[in-house]
Amino acid sequence: DMTVTSMLAHERGQRWLTEGGLRPTRQRLSLASLLVGDGLNRHVTAESLYAATLEAGEKVSLATVYNTLRAFCEAGIMHEITVDGTRSYFDTRIDDHPHFFWEDDNRLSDASPEELEIAHLPEHPAGTEISRVDVVIRLRRKG
Repeated sequence: DMTVTSMLAHERGQRWLTEGGLRPTRQRLSLASLLVGDGLNRHVTAESLYAATLEAGEKVSLATVYNTLRAFCEAGIMHEITVDGTRSYFDTRIDDHPHFFWEDDNRLSDASPEELEIAHLPEHPAGTEISRVDVVIRLRRKG
């Protein structure tokens, strides 16, 4: 017995998977609904998404959450942003935009792309192309 809200979330999740050319398995659908079901963009870690699945009463292992997030990235419907080389955040907003990383609460948020200017990029090695540029601006409380 699904509420209108959960039906909408389910539909949005399904549409999002279709955009990425992904087969909508039950587990992918439940994660997609949590990620894009309300129509808002979000930044998650595998752990925070896993916690959300538990809260929603879904039975999905942490390993499955990791693998599914990677699959979403490979399908081009999410981006992975690595902070510190150890912590990965997964972003449902895929246009080019910079991020703030809040060191005090280990959280990532969008920064305004209009205010960012990159005048020049270093020459990239022969035989390569730049796939994208990730800009992470680290913030901490003063004092």
